[in-house]
Amino acid sequence: MNRTTYVLARELTDLPDHIRRAPAPVVPEFAAPFTLRLVDVESNDPETITEWMHRPHLLETWEQAWDADRRRLDCAAQLAGSFSRPGILEYDFTALDRPDLGRREVAYVELYRPAKDEIARLYDADAHDMGFHIATADTELLGRGVMSGWMRQLGQAILAAEPECRRLLCEPDHRNTPMRKALEKIGWQHLGDFDIRPDRRISLYALPRTAADLPEIR
Repeated sequence: MNRTTYVLARELTDLPDHIRRAPAPVVPEFAAPFTLRLVDVESNDPETITEWMHRPHLLETWEQAWDADRRRLDCAAQLAGSFSRPGILEYDFTALDRPDLGRREVAYVELYRPAKDEIARLYDADAHDMGFHIATADTELLGRGVMSGWMRQLGQAILAAEPECRRLLCEPDHRNTPMRKALEKIGWQHLGDFDIRPDRRISLYALPRTAADLPEIR
C-alpha cells in the first residue's frame, strides 16, 4: 500500500536519519485467550472502531469521534508508514467461564515509535523505544484484571521480540484514572504529567528493560 497524504496527528516529520530509519513497530503474537491482529482497512474494521470511539467512556479519554472515512484514512496512513501500527485485540470469553460470548473483538490498539511521536520532545528517546495506546471497548472486561494482565504480557512480548528496545512508553490522558492505575499495578513508572499541546495533558509512564534504561525528562 502506498503512503497516503493523510497526516497523522502526533507523528514528527523533522527527524534525524537514525530515527527516521527505525523500522515499523513490532507486533508480537499472543497465546490464548488473546489475539492481536492488524486492522484491515478493506474490511469493516474502521466502522467497528468508529462505533467504539463514540461510546461514552472512550469519547472522554480518546476524543476521536471521527467518522468511518477518517478512521479508514488514519489506519491506512499508519500501515503505510513506520511510525505506528493499528490493531484489533480479540478475547476468548471462555477464559471467564462465558463460552456463550465466544471470541470477540474487544479493543483498539496502537503500537508506535515514541522517537517519532510528539512525546519525544519530553525525553531523550531512543530510535527503538516502543509505545502503545489501548481503547478497551468491551466494558465487561474492565475492572477484572483482564486488560491489565494483557498489558503486562504486551510489555514482556515486545521486549522479547525486539532486543534493541530499551523501554516502553505509554501516555494516557491525565484524566484516565483506570488506565493509570492499571499501569502502576503492573510495574510501570510514572514520569509526570505534561501539557503536550494546549488541548492535551498526558500522564507519561515508562517500563524500562533495566533500571539504567529509565528515561530522564528533559
